[in-house]
Amino acid sequence: MSALLVVILALGLGLGLGLGLRNHSHSASPPQNVSSSGTGTTNSSNLLPLLATPPNNFVLGTIKGQPPQTRFYNFTISKVQGAPDGVSKPMLVANGIFPGPTIEANQGDRIVVNVTNNLDTRTAIHWHGLYQNQTNFYDGTTGITECGIPPGQFLVYNFTLGEFYGTTWWHSHFSTQYTDGLTGALVIHPLDPAPKNIPTWDGEIMVQMADVYHNFSQELLDAYLSPSGIDGNPGDEPVPDSGSLNGLGQWGGGGDYFNFTLEDNKTYRIRLVNSGSFAPIRFSIDYHPLTIIEVDGTFVKPYVVTGLTIAVAQRYSVLIHTNQTEGDGRYWMRTLLQSDMFTYDQPGQNVDIRGVLKYASGVKNESLPSAGADPGVPSRKDIGDMDTASLVPAVVSRPPNPTRPYYVSFDLQNDANGRFLAFMSGTSWSPLSGNTTLLNVRNAFIASTTYASTGGSVQPGDQFMITEDSIEVVDLIIDNLDDGDHPFHLHGHRPWIMGTGAGRYQGQALNSTNPLRRDTMVIPAYSYMVLRFITDNPGLWAFHCHLVWHMAAGLLMQINSLPTKAGQLDIPQVIIDQCNASVPGE
Repeated sequence: MSALLVVILALGLGLGLGLGLRNHSHSASPPQNVSSSGTGTTNSSNLLPLLATPPNNFVLGTIKGQPPQTRFYNFTISKVQGAPDGVSKPMLVANGIFPGPTIEANQGDRIVVNVTNNLDTRTAIHWHGLYQNQTNFYDGTTGITECGIPPGQFLVYNFTLGEFYGTTWWHSHFSTQYTDGLTGALVIHPLDPAPKNIPTWDGEIMVQMADVYHNFSQELLDAYLSPSGIDGNPGDEPVPDSGSLNGLGQWGGGGDYFNFTLEDNKTYRIRLVNSGSFAPIRFSIDYHPLTIIEVDGTFVKPYVVTGLTIAVAQRYSVLIHTNQTEGDGRYWMRTLLQSDMFTYDQPGQNVDIRGVLKYASGVKNESLPSAGADPGVPSRKDIGDMDTASLVPAVVSRPPNPTRPYYVSFDLQNDANGRFLAFMSGTSWSPLSGNTTLLNVRNAFIASTTYASTGGSVQPGDQFMITEDSIEVVDLIIDNLDDGDHPFHLHGHRPWIMGTGAGRYQGQALNSTNPLRRDTMVIPAYSYMVLRFITDNPGLWAFHCHLVWHMAAGLLMQINSLPTKAGQLDIPQVIIDQCNASVPGE
Protein backbone atom coordinates (compact mmCIF):
# COMPACT_ATOMS: atom_id res chain seq x y z
CA MET A 1 0.00 0.00 0.00
CA SER A 2 1.27 3.48 -0.72
CA ALA A 3 0.50 4.45 2.85
CA LEU A 4 2.73 1.71 4.12
CA LEU A 5 5.30 1.28 1.40
CA VAL A 6 6.04 4.76 0.07
CA VAL A 7 9.17 5.10 2.24
CA ILE A 8 12.24 3.64 0.54
CA LEU A 9 14.86 2.10 2.80
CA ALA A 10 18.31 1.20 1.50
CA LEU A 11 19.54 -2.25 2.50
CA GLY A 12 22.88 -2.63 0.80
CA LEU A 13 22.06 -3.03 -2.89
CA GLY A 14 18.52 -4.15 -2.04
CA LEU A 15 15.65 -1.94 -0.91
CA GLY A 16 13.30 -2.90 1.90
CA LEU A 17 9.78 -1.53 2.09
CA GLY A 18 7.05 -1.60 4.68
CA LEU A 19 6.21 -1.26 8.33
CA GLY A 20 6.69 -3.23 11.47
CA LEU A 21 8.19 -6.43 10.08
CA ARG A 22 10.39 -6.86 13.15
CA ASN A 23 9.48 -10.40 14.16
CA HIS A 24 10.63 -12.45 11.18
CA SER A 25 13.14 -14.77 12.81
CA HIS A 26 14.86 -15.80 9.60
CA SER A 27 15.41 -12.59 7.69
CA ALA A 28 18.30 -12.37 5.28
CA SER A 29 19.81 -9.77 3.01
CA PRO A 30 18.48 -9.99 -0.55
CA PRO A 31 20.73 -11.31 -3.33
CA GLN A 32 23.05 -8.63 -4.66
CA ASN A 33 21.62 -8.84 -8.17
CA VAL A 34 18.08 -7.80 -7.26
CA SER A 35 16.57 -4.71 -5.71
CA SER A 36 12.99 -3.55 -5.29
CA SER A 37 11.18 -0.39 -4.35
CA GLY A 38 8.24 1.89 -4.88
CA THR A 39 8.51 4.84 -7.24
CA GLY A 40 6.25 7.69 -8.19
CA THR A 41 3.75 9.67 -6.12
CA THR A 42 0.83 9.08 -3.81
CA ASN A 43 -2.13 11.27 -2.91
CA SER A 44 -2.67 9.60 0.47
CA SER A 45 -2.66 11.88 3.49
CA ASN A 46 -2.72 8.99 5.96
CA LEU A 47 0.87 7.75 5.96
CA LEU A 48 1.63 5.59 8.96
CA PRO A 49 4.82 6.18 10.95
CA LEU A 50 7.76 3.98 10.06
CA LEU A 51 8.21 1.30 12.71
CA ALA A 52 11.22 -0.69 11.56
CA THR A 53 13.31 -1.65 8.56
CA PRO A 54 11.95 -4.99 7.31
CA PRO A 55 13.79 -7.59 5.30
CA ASN A 56 12.96 -7.48 1.63
CA ASN A 57 9.52 -9.03 1.26
CA PHE A 58 9.71 -9.83 -2.44
CA VAL A 59 13.24 -11.16 -3.11
CA LEU A 60 13.66 -14.90 -2.60
CA GLY A 61 16.13 -17.75 -2.68
CA THR A 62 18.74 -16.95 -0.03
CA ILE A 63 17.73 -19.92 2.17
CA LYS A 64 17.72 -22.62 -0.51
CA GLY A 65 19.90 -25.57 0.46
CA GLN A 66 19.89 -24.88 4.19
CA PRO A 67 19.46 -27.96 6.44
CA PRO A 68 15.94 -28.73 7.73
CA GLN A 69 15.00 -26.46 10.60
CA THR A 70 12.17 -24.75 12.45
CA ARG A 71 11.35 -21.27 11.24
CA PHE A 72 9.57 -18.95 13.67
CA TYR A 73 7.33 -16.00 12.85
CA ASN A 74 5.16 -13.60 14.83
CA PHE A 75 2.12 -12.08 13.14
CA THR A 76 0.19 -9.27 14.82
CA ILE A 77 -3.15 -8.70 13.11
CA SER A 78 -4.53 -5.17 13.27
CA LYS A 79 -6.82 -2.70 11.54
CA VAL A 80 -5.10 0.34 9.97
CA GLN A 81 -5.68 3.09 7.44
CA GLY A 82 -3.84 2.32 4.23
CA ALA A 83 -3.80 3.40 0.61
CA PRO A 84 -2.63 0.72 -1.83
CA ASP A 85 -3.70 2.81 -4.85
CA GLY A 86 -3.44 6.25 -3.23
CA VAL A 87 -6.96 6.28 -1.76
CA SER A 88 -7.17 6.01 2.02
CA LYS A 89 -9.20 3.03 3.22
CA PRO A 90 -9.50 0.77 6.28
CA MET A 91 -7.38 -2.37 6.01
CA LEU A 92 -6.62 -5.53 7.97
CA VAL A 93 -2.92 -6.37 7.94
CA ALA A 94 -0.24 -8.51 9.56
CA ASN A 95 2.69 -6.64 11.15
CA GLY A 96 1.56 -3.38 9.62
CA ILE A 97 2.33 -4.21 6.00
CA PHE A 98 0.46 -5.18 2.82
CA PRO A 99 1.10 -7.71 1.50
CA GLY A 100 1.96 -9.32 4.81
CA PRO A 101 5.25 -11.02 5.72
CA THR A 102 6.57 -13.54 3.21
CA ILE A 103 7.17 -17.00 4.65
CA GLU A 104 10.02 -18.75 2.87
CA ALA A 105 11.18 -22.24 3.82
CA ASN A 106 12.53 -25.50 2.45
CA GLN A 107 10.70 -28.76 1.98
CA GLY A 108 10.74 -30.66 5.26
CA ASP A 109 11.03 -27.58 7.49
CA ARG A 110 8.75 -26.90 10.42
CA ILE A 111 6.82 -23.60 10.44
CA VAL A 112 5.75 -21.98 13.71
CA VAL A 113 3.65 -18.82 13.46
CA ASN A 114 2.36 -17.05 16.56
CA VAL A 115 -0.72 -15.10 15.41
CA THR A 116 -1.97 -12.40 17.79
CA ASN A 117 -5.40 -10.94 17.03
CA ASN A 118 -5.73 -7.22 17.75
CA LEU A 119 -9.00 -6.91 15.82
CA ASP A 120 -12.44 -6.59 17.40
CA THR A 121 -13.60 -9.75 15.58
CA ARG A 122 -12.21 -13.26 15.28
CA THR A 123 -9.65 -14.15 12.66
CA ALA A 124 -8.03 -17.33 11.31
CA ILE A 125 -5.07 -17.91 8.99
CA HIS A 126 -5.15 -20.54 6.25
CA TRP A 127 -1.94 -21.84 4.68
CA HIS A 128 -3.17 -22.25 1.12
CA GLY A 129 -2.28 -25.52 -0.59
CA LEU A 130 -0.38 -27.11 2.32
CA TYR A 131 -1.33 -30.71 3.06
CA GLN A 132 -1.41 -30.37 6.86
CA ASN A 133 -1.15 -34.14 7.19
CA GLN A 134 -1.83 -35.01 10.86
CA THR A 135 -2.35 -31.28 11.64
CA ASN A 136 -5.76 -30.69 10.08
CA PHE A 137 -6.60 -28.54 13.12
CA TYR A 138 -4.06 -25.94 11.88
CA ASP A 139 -5.65 -25.61 8.44
CA GLY A 140 -7.18 -22.32 9.58
CA THR A 141 -10.70 -22.71 8.15
CA THR A 142 -13.33 -21.08 10.34
CA GLY A 143 -16.16 -23.38 11.38
CA ILE A 144 -14.38 -26.43 9.95
CA THR A 145 -11.00 -26.80 11.69
CA GLU A 146 -11.14 -23.90 14.17
CA CYS A 147 -13.55 -21.23 15.41
CA GLY A 148 -11.19 -18.32 14.85
CA ILE A 149 -8.85 -16.51 17.23
CA PRO A 150 -10.93 -14.27 19.54
CA PRO A 151 -10.01 -10.59 19.93
CA GLY A 152 -7.02 -10.09 22.20
CA GLN A 153 -5.93 -13.73 22.03
CA PHE A 154 -3.31 -15.63 20.05
CA LEU A 155 -2.87 -19.02 18.43
CA VAL A 156 0.42 -20.70 17.56
CA TYR A 157 0.17 -22.56 14.22
CA ASN A 158 2.81 -25.30 14.31
CA PHE A 159 3.19 -27.72 11.41
CA THR A 160 5.73 -29.52 9.25
CA LEU A 161 5.75 -29.11 5.49
CA GLY A 162 6.29 -32.78 4.68
CA GLU A 163 6.29 -33.41 0.92
CA PHE A 164 4.86 -30.03 -0.02
CA TYR A 165 6.82 -27.52 -2.06
CA GLY A 166 5.92 -24.76 -4.46
CA THR A 167 4.61 -21.22 -4.76
CA THR A 168 1.62 -20.42 -2.60
CA TRP A 169 0.25 -17.90 -0.10
CA TRP A 170 -1.39 -17.49 3.28
CA HIS A 171 -4.57 -15.55 3.98
CA SER A 172 -7.37 -15.04 6.46
CA HIS A 173 -10.11 -17.65 6.20
CA PHE A 174 -12.61 -15.75 8.33
CA SER A 175 -15.49 -14.32 6.28
CA THR A 176 -14.12 -11.80 3.73
CA GLN A 177 -11.21 -10.51 5.84
CA TYR A 178 -8.49 -11.24 3.30
CA THR A 179 -10.17 -8.81 0.87
CA ASP A 180 -9.09 -6.07 3.28
CA GLY A 181 -5.39 -6.99 3.05
CA LEU A 182 -4.74 -9.97 5.33
CA THR A 183 -2.58 -11.95 2.87
CA GLY A 184 1.05 -12.82 2.23
CA ALA A 185 3.33 -15.03 0.14
CA LEU A 186 4.39 -18.56 1.14
CA VAL A 187 7.25 -20.13 -0.82
CA ILE A 188 8.63 -23.61 -0.18
CA HIS A 189 11.78 -24.72 -2.03
CA PRO A 190 12.16 -28.42 -2.90
CA LEU A 191 15.03 -30.41 -1.47
CA ASP A 192 15.69 -32.09 -4.81
CA PRO A 193 16.70 -30.07 -7.87
CA ALA A 194 14.10 -29.20 -10.47
CA PRO A 195 13.47 -31.79 -13.21
CA LYS A 196 16.13 -31.88 -15.94
CA ASN A 197 13.76 -30.38 -18.51
CA ILE A 198 13.33 -27.22 -16.40
CA PRO A 199 15.82 -24.41 -17.21
CA THR A 200 17.93 -22.95 -14.40
CA TRP A 201 17.69 -19.36 -13.13
CA ASP A 202 19.92 -16.82 -11.41
CA GLY A 203 17.49 -15.15 -9.00
CA GLU A 204 13.91 -15.27 -7.74
CA ILE A 205 11.37 -12.55 -7.11
CA MET A 206 7.76 -12.54 -5.91
CA VAL A 207 4.84 -10.69 -7.49
CA GLN A 208 1.55 -10.65 -5.57
CA MET A 209 -1.33 -9.10 -7.48
CA ALA A 210 -4.83 -8.37 -6.23
CA ASP A 211 -7.98 -6.42 -6.95
CA VAL A 212 -8.58 -3.51 -4.56
CA TYR A 213 -11.86 -2.26 -3.08
CA HIS A 214 -12.09 1.20 -1.52
CA ASN A 215 -14.89 0.10 0.80
CA PHE A 216 -14.43 -2.24 3.74
CA SER A 217 -15.34 -5.80 2.72
CA GLN A 218 -18.00 -6.34 5.40
CA GLU A 219 -19.95 -3.35 4.05
CA LEU A 220 -19.73 -4.77 0.54
CA LEU A 221 -20.73 -8.25 1.72
CA ASP A 222 -23.79 -6.94 3.58
CA ALA A 223 -24.91 -5.11 0.44
CA TYR A 224 -24.20 -8.13 -1.78
CA LEU A 225 -26.27 -10.47 0.42
CA SER A 226 -29.13 -7.99 0.91
CA PRO A 227 -32.45 -8.69 -0.88
CA SER A 228 -31.87 -5.78 -3.27
CA GLY A 229 -28.22 -6.56 -3.95
CA ILE A 230 -25.34 -4.10 -4.14
CA ASP A 231 -26.68 -2.31 -7.24
CA GLY A 232 -30.37 -3.19 -7.18
CA ASN A 233 -29.81 -6.53 -8.92
CA PRO A 234 -29.50 -9.49 -6.49
CA GLY A 235 -26.50 -11.64 -7.35
CA ASP A 236 -24.31 -8.89 -8.79
CA GLU A 237 -20.97 -9.18 -7.04
CA PRO A 238 -19.09 -6.12 -5.73
CA VAL A 239 -16.89 -4.71 -8.50
CA PRO A 240 -13.35 -3.63 -7.50
CA ASP A 241 -12.09 -0.07 -7.85
CA SER A 242 -8.55 -0.93 -8.89
CA GLY A 243 -5.72 -3.33 -8.12
CA SER A 244 -2.24 -3.65 -6.67
CA LEU A 245 1.11 -5.17 -7.59
CA ASN A 246 3.13 -6.04 -4.48
CA GLY A 247 0.92 -3.68 -2.52
CA LEU A 248 1.08 -0.68 -4.86
CA GLY A 249 -1.43 0.48 -7.44
CA GLN A 250 -2.81 3.55 -9.16
CA TRP A 251 -6.20 5.28 -9.09
CA GLY A 252 -7.41 8.72 -10.12
CA GLY A 253 -3.94 10.07 -10.81
CA GLY A 254 -2.52 8.93 -7.47
CA GLY A 255 -0.79 5.87 -6.16
CA ASP A 256 2.63 4.41 -6.78
CA TYR A 257 4.51 1.92 -8.96
CA PHE A 258 6.34 -1.02 -7.44
CA ASN A 259 9.63 -1.67 -9.22
CA PHE A 260 12.37 -4.26 -9.42
CA THR A 261 15.91 -3.57 -10.62
CA LEU A 262 17.55 -6.67 -12.11
CA GLU A 263 21.01 -7.38 -13.45
CA ASP A 264 21.40 -7.46 -17.22
CA ASN A 265 21.79 -10.76 -19.06
CA LYS A 266 20.43 -12.96 -16.29
CA THR A 267 17.51 -15.36 -15.96
CA TYR A 268 14.96 -14.69 -13.22
CA ARG A 269 12.16 -16.80 -11.82
CA ILE A 270 9.11 -14.66 -11.08
CA ARG A 271 6.63 -16.32 -8.74
CA LEU A 272 3.11 -15.00 -9.39
CA VAL A 273 0.13 -15.12 -7.02
CA ASN A 274 -3.37 -13.76 -7.57
CA SER A 275 -4.26 -12.98 -3.96
CA GLY A 276 -7.36 -11.04 -4.95
CA SER A 277 -11.02 -11.59 -4.22
CA PHE A 278 -12.91 -11.58 -7.51
CA ALA A 279 -11.10 -10.66 -10.74
CA PRO A 280 -8.80 -12.86 -12.82
CA ILE A 281 -5.65 -10.88 -13.64
CA ARG A 282 -3.51 -10.95 -16.78
CA PHE A 283 0.22 -10.57 -16.15
CA SER A 284 2.78 -9.52 -18.76
CA ILE A 285 6.06 -7.62 -19.06
CA ASP A 286 6.59 -5.43 -22.10
CA TYR A 287 8.92 -7.01 -24.68
CA HIS A 288 9.67 -10.03 -22.46
CA PRO A 289 8.49 -13.54 -23.32
CA LEU A 290 7.44 -15.48 -20.23
CA THR A 291 8.36 -19.14 -19.85
CA ILE A 292 5.91 -20.92 -17.55
CA ILE A 293 7.60 -23.61 -15.44
CA GLU A 294 5.32 -24.07 -12.38
CA VAL A 295 1.58 -24.26 -11.75
CA ASP A 296 0.37 -24.38 -8.11
CA GLY A 297 3.49 -26.28 -7.05
CA THR A 298 3.63 -28.61 -10.07
CA PHE A 299 6.59 -28.21 -12.42
CA VAL A 300 5.38 -28.12 -16.03
CA LYS A 301 7.18 -28.46 -19.34
CA PRO A 302 8.52 -25.02 -20.30
CA TYR A 303 5.82 -23.11 -22.16
CA VAL A 304 6.57 -19.71 -23.68
CA VAL A 305 3.77 -17.14 -23.69
CA THR A 306 3.24 -13.41 -24.13
CA GLY A 307 1.05 -13.14 -21.03
CA LEU A 308 -1.00 -15.33 -18.71
CA THR A 309 -4.34 -14.83 -17.01
CA ILE A 310 -4.31 -15.99 -13.39
CA ALA A 311 -7.55 -16.80 -11.57
CA VAL A 312 -8.07 -15.89 -7.94
CA ALA A 313 -5.84 -18.02 -5.63
CA GLN A 314 -3.84 -19.57 -8.48
CA ARG A 315 -0.04 -19.40 -8.71
CA TYR A 316 2.48 -19.65 -11.53
CA SER A 317 6.24 -19.34 -11.95
CA VAL A 318 7.65 -17.81 -15.12
CA LEU A 319 11.20 -17.28 -16.30
CA ILE A 320 12.35 -14.07 -17.98
CA HIS A 321 15.68 -13.14 -19.54
CA THR A 322 17.04 -9.64 -18.97
CA ASN A 323 18.59 -9.47 -22.42
CA GLN A 324 15.94 -7.61 -24.38
CA THR A 325 17.09 -4.95 -26.82
CA GLU A 326 13.64 -3.49 -27.44
CA GLY A 327 12.99 -0.45 -25.26
CA ASP A 328 15.54 1.35 -23.09
CA GLY A 329 15.95 -0.91 -20.06
CA ARG A 330 12.75 0.25 -18.34
CA TYR A 331 9.67 -1.91 -18.88
CA TRP A 332 6.10 -2.00 -17.65
CA MET A 333 5.01 -4.99 -15.60
CA ARG A 334 1.28 -5.16 -16.24
CA THR A 335 -1.45 -6.66 -14.10
CA LEU A 336 -4.69 -6.14 -16.01
CA LEU A 337 -7.93 -6.91 -14.15
CA GLN A 338 -10.21 -8.99 -16.36
CA SER A 339 -13.68 -7.46 -16.39
CA ASP A 340 -15.72 -10.32 -17.88
CA MET A 341 -17.59 -10.90 -14.60
CA PHE A 342 -18.20 -7.24 -13.75
CA THR A 343 -21.93 -6.58 -13.90
CA TYR A 344 -21.98 -2.81 -13.40
CA ASP A 345 -19.75 0.19 -14.01
CA GLN A 346 -17.64 1.32 -11.06
CA PRO A 347 -16.99 5.09 -11.26
CA GLY A 348 -13.32 5.93 -11.73
CA GLN A 349 -12.31 2.28 -11.98
CA ASN A 350 -8.75 1.50 -13.08
CA VAL A 351 -8.12 -2.05 -14.29
CA ASP A 352 -4.67 -1.34 -15.79
CA ILE A 353 -2.32 -1.69 -12.79
CA ARG A 354 1.39 -1.41 -13.46
CA GLY A 355 4.80 -1.91 -11.93
CA VAL A 356 8.25 -1.28 -13.36
CA LEU A 357 11.09 -3.64 -14.23
CA LYS A 358 14.47 -1.95 -14.72
CA TYR A 359 17.78 -3.28 -15.94
CA ALA A 360 20.72 -2.38 -13.69
CA SER A 361 22.54 -0.78 -16.64
CA GLY A 362 19.87 1.91 -16.75
CA VAL A 363 19.02 2.18 -13.06
CA LYS A 364 20.03 5.86 -12.87
CA ASN A 365 17.11 6.77 -15.12
CA GLU A 366 14.30 7.37 -12.63
CA SER A 367 11.55 8.17 -15.15
CA LEU A 368 8.76 5.72 -15.89
CA PRO A 369 8.64 3.61 -19.06
CA SER A 370 7.14 5.40 -22.04
CA ALA A 371 5.18 2.66 -23.79
CA GLY A 372 1.43 3.27 -23.47
CA ALA A 373 -0.27 0.26 -25.03
CA ASP A 374 1.01 -3.24 -24.22
CA PRO A 375 3.37 -4.02 -27.14
CA GLY A 376 3.36 -7.72 -26.32
CA VAL A 377 6.54 -9.43 -27.48
CA PRO A 378 7.35 -7.88 -30.86
CA SER A 379 10.31 -10.15 -31.53
CA ARG A 380 8.24 -13.32 -31.07
CA LYS A 381 5.13 -13.09 -33.23
CA ASP A 382 4.73 -16.87 -33.04
CA ILE A 383 3.68 -16.91 -29.37
CA GLY A 384 0.45 -15.87 -27.71
CA ASP A 385 -1.19 -15.88 -24.31
CA MET A 386 -1.37 -18.94 -22.08
CA ASP A 387 -3.82 -21.70 -22.93
CA THR A 388 -4.24 -23.86 -19.80
CA ALA A 389 -4.83 -26.90 -22.02
CA SER A 390 -1.16 -26.63 -23.03
CA LEU A 391 0.15 -27.01 -19.46
CA VAL A 392 1.81 -30.44 -19.18
CA PRO A 393 3.53 -31.77 -16.02
CA ALA A 394 7.30 -31.94 -16.45
CA VAL A 395 7.35 -35.28 -14.62
CA VAL A 396 4.80 -37.88 -15.66
CA SER A 397 2.32 -38.63 -12.87
CA ARG A 398 -0.14 -41.39 -13.69
CA PRO A 399 -3.11 -41.32 -11.31
CA PRO A 400 -4.38 -44.56 -9.81
CA ASN A 401 -7.66 -45.99 -10.99
CA PRO A 402 -10.74 -44.59 -9.24
CA THR A 403 -12.60 -46.60 -6.61
CA ARG A 404 -15.36 -44.11 -5.72
CA PRO A 405 -17.26 -41.66 -7.97
CA TYR A 406 -19.18 -38.76 -6.44
CA TYR A 407 -21.36 -36.33 -8.36
CA VAL A 408 -21.88 -32.79 -7.13
CA SER A 409 -23.26 -29.67 -8.78
CA PHE A 410 -23.40 -26.03 -7.86
CA ASP A 411 -25.30 -22.90 -8.75
CA LEU A 412 -26.31 -19.51 -7.39
CA GLN A 413 -29.97 -18.61 -6.94
CA ASN A 414 -32.57 -17.06 -4.66
CA ASP A 415 -33.40 -19.04 -1.54
CA ALA A 416 -36.87 -19.40 -0.04
CA ASN A 417 -36.47 -16.03 1.71
CA GLY A 418 -35.50 -14.16 -1.45
CA ARG A 419 -31.79 -13.96 -0.64
CA PHE A 420 -29.38 -14.66 -3.46
CA LEU A 421 -27.15 -17.50 -2.19
CA ALA A 422 -24.79 -20.17 -3.51
CA PHE A 423 -25.55 -23.89 -3.31
CA MET A 424 -23.46 -27.07 -3.49
CA SER A 425 -25.78 -29.93 -4.45
CA GLY A 426 -28.70 -27.98 -3.01
CA THR A 427 -27.04 -26.89 0.25
CA SER A 428 -25.78 -23.39 1.06
CA TRP A 429 -22.95 -23.41 3.58
CA SER A 430 -22.42 -21.15 6.54
CA PRO A 431 -19.76 -21.72 9.22
CA LEU A 432 -20.77 -23.31 12.50
CA SER A 433 -20.72 -20.92 15.44
CA GLY A 434 -18.84 -21.96 18.57
CA ASN A 435 -18.08 -25.32 17.02
CA THR A 436 -16.34 -27.01 14.10
CA THR A 437 -17.03 -30.07 12.02
CA LEU A 438 -13.62 -31.44 13.09
CA LEU A 439 -14.67 -31.17 16.74
CA ASN A 440 -17.92 -32.95 15.88
CA VAL A 441 -15.92 -35.81 14.37
CA ARG A 442 -13.71 -35.91 17.46
CA ASN A 443 -16.66 -35.92 19.85
CA ALA A 444 -18.36 -38.68 17.87
CA PHE A 445 -15.20 -40.79 18.07
CA ILE A 446 -14.97 -40.26 21.85
CA ALA A 447 -18.61 -41.28 22.19
CA SER A 448 -18.07 -44.32 19.93
CA THR A 449 -20.70 -43.02 17.50
CA THR A 450 -20.65 -41.97 13.86
CA TYR A 451 -20.79 -38.31 12.89
CA ALA A 452 -21.53 -38.90 9.21
CA SER A 453 -22.11 -42.11 7.28
CA THR A 454 -20.13 -43.00 4.17
CA GLY A 455 -21.09 -41.02 1.10
CA GLY A 456 -22.71 -37.64 0.70
CA SER A 457 -24.73 -36.22 3.57
CA VAL A 458 -25.90 -32.96 5.12
CA GLN A 459 -25.00 -32.69 8.78
CA PRO A 460 -26.57 -30.30 11.35
CA GLY A 461 -25.93 -26.67 10.52
CA ASP A 462 -26.23 -27.30 6.75
CA GLN A 463 -22.79 -28.88 6.51
CA PHE A 464 -22.74 -30.79 3.21
CA MET A 465 -19.89 -33.30 3.03
CA ILE A 466 -18.62 -36.47 1.45
CA THR A 467 -17.35 -39.03 3.99
CA GLU A 468 -14.90 -41.86 3.41
CA ASP A 469 -13.50 -43.83 6.35
CA SER A 470 -11.14 -45.89 4.21
CA ILE A 471 -8.47 -44.92 1.74
CA GLU A 472 -10.23 -44.53 -1.59
CA VAL A 473 -9.40 -43.01 -4.96
CA VAL A 474 -12.23 -40.55 -5.45
CA ASP A 475 -13.42 -39.09 -8.72
CA LEU A 476 -15.23 -35.90 -7.78
CA ILE A 477 -17.42 -35.09 -10.75
CA ILE A 478 -18.56 -31.47 -10.66
CA ASP A 479 -21.20 -29.84 -12.84
CA ASN A 480 -21.18 -26.03 -12.93
CA LEU A 481 -24.82 -25.02 -13.49
CA ASP A 482 -23.99 -21.31 -13.20
CA ASP A 483 -23.34 -18.79 -15.97
CA GLY A 484 -19.95 -17.76 -14.55
CA ASP A 485 -16.48 -19.25 -14.17
CA HIS A 486 -15.50 -20.33 -10.66
CA PRO A 487 -11.98 -20.98 -9.27
CA PHE A 488 -12.37 -23.89 -6.82
CA HIS A 489 -9.79 -24.80 -4.19
CA LEU A 490 -9.47 -28.19 -2.46
CA HIS A 491 -7.77 -28.00 0.93
CA GLY A 492 -5.27 -30.66 1.99
CA HIS A 493 -4.78 -32.13 -1.49
CA ARG A 494 -3.35 -31.47 -4.93
CA PRO A 495 -5.81 -33.36 -7.14
CA TRP A 496 -5.39 -34.51 -10.71
CA ILE A 497 -7.57 -32.68 -13.24
CA MET A 498 -8.87 -35.68 -15.14
CA GLY A 499 -11.09 -33.83 -17.58
CA THR A 500 -13.19 -30.76 -18.25
CA GLY A 501 -15.60 -29.71 -20.97
CA ALA A 502 -18.79 -27.94 -21.88
CA GLY A 503 -22.13 -29.14 -20.50
CA ARG A 504 -22.73 -31.83 -17.92
CA TYR A 505 -20.51 -34.82 -17.39
CA GLN A 506 -21.99 -37.84 -19.15
CA GLY A 507 -19.13 -40.30 -19.22
CA GLN A 508 -16.75 -38.34 -21.44
CA ALA A 509 -13.23 -39.76 -21.76
CA LEU A 510 -10.73 -38.74 -19.10
CA ASN A 511 -6.97 -38.09 -19.30
CA SER A 512 -5.21 -40.88 -17.42
CA THR A 513 -1.81 -40.41 -19.07
CA ASN A 514 -0.28 -37.31 -17.48
CA PRO A 515 -2.98 -34.96 -16.16
CA LEU A 516 -2.10 -31.70 -14.48
CA ARG A 517 -2.15 -31.57 -10.68
CA ARG A 518 -3.08 -28.33 -8.97
CA ASP A 519 -5.08 -27.28 -5.91
CA THR A 520 -7.00 -24.36 -7.47
CA MET A 521 -8.78 -24.92 -10.77
CA VAL A 522 -11.26 -22.90 -12.82
CA ILE A 523 -14.54 -24.63 -13.62
CA PRO A 524 -15.97 -22.68 -16.59
CA ALA A 525 -19.60 -21.63 -16.91
CA TYR A 526 -22.02 -24.45 -17.75
CA SER A 527 -19.16 -26.97 -17.77
CA TYR A 528 -18.03 -30.07 -15.93
CA MET A 529 -14.75 -31.00 -14.30
CA VAL A 530 -13.52 -34.30 -12.90
CA LEU A 531 -10.97 -34.19 -10.07
CA ARG A 532 -9.22 -37.27 -8.71
CA PHE A 533 -7.68 -37.45 -5.24
CA ILE A 534 -6.90 -40.02 -2.55
CA THR A 535 -8.60 -39.93 0.85
CA ASP A 536 -5.39 -40.67 2.75
CA ASN A 537 -5.20 -37.39 4.68
CA PRO A 538 -7.36 -37.54 7.83
CA GLY A 539 -9.49 -34.51 8.55
CA LEU A 540 -12.18 -32.16 7.31
CA TRP A 541 -11.13 -30.47 4.08
CA ALA A 542 -12.98 -27.57 2.50
CA PHE A 543 -13.72 -27.55 -1.22
CA HIS A 544 -14.96 -24.11 -2.19
CA CYS A 545 -15.10 -21.33 -4.72
CA HIS A 546 -12.31 -18.84 -3.97
CA LEU A 547 -14.28 -15.80 -5.09
CA VAL A 548 -14.79 -14.42 -1.60
CA TRP A 549 -18.33 -13.20 -2.29
CA HIS A 550 -19.41 -16.66 -3.45
CA MET A 551 -17.83 -18.51 -0.52
CA ALA A 552 -19.48 -16.05 1.87
CA ALA A 553 -22.75 -16.78 0.07
CA GLY A 554 -22.35 -20.51 0.75
CA LEU A 555 -20.38 -22.05 -2.14
CA LEU A 556 -18.49 -24.60 -0.03
CA MET A 557 -18.62 -28.29 0.83
CA GLN A 558 -16.32 -30.57 2.81
CA ILE A 559 -14.41 -33.82 2.34
CA ASN A 560 -14.56 -35.83 5.56
CA SER A 561 -11.55 -38.14 5.18
CA LEU A 562 -10.87 -41.05 7.53
CA PRO A 563 -13.03 -39.79 10.43
CA THR A 564 -11.92 -42.66 12.65
CA LYS A 565 -8.35 -41.41 12.39
CA ALA A 566 -9.35 -37.72 12.35
CA GLY A 567 -11.22 -38.29 15.60
CA GLN A 568 -7.93 -39.28 17.22
CA LEU A 569 -6.03 -36.14 16.17
CA ASP A 570 -4.63 -34.30 19.16
CA ILE A 571 -6.52 -31.03 18.76
CA PRO A 572 -4.79 -28.37 20.89
CA GLN A 573 -6.87 -27.40 23.92
CA VAL A 574 -6.48 -23.73 23.02
CA ILE A 575 -8.50 -24.28 19.83
CA ILE A 576 -11.29 -25.88 21.85
CA ASP A 577 -11.14 -23.08 24.42
CA GLN A 578 -11.31 -20.44 21.70
CA CYS A 579 -14.48 -22.04 20.34
CA ASN A 580 -16.01 -21.59 23.79
CA ALA A 581 -14.80 -17.99 24.18
CA SER A 582 -17.38 -15.24 24.35
CA VAL A 583 -16.98 -12.53 21.69
CA PRO A 584 -19.22 -9.44 21.70
CA GLY A 585 -21.57 -9.35 18.75
CA GLU A 586 -21.60 -13.10 18.14
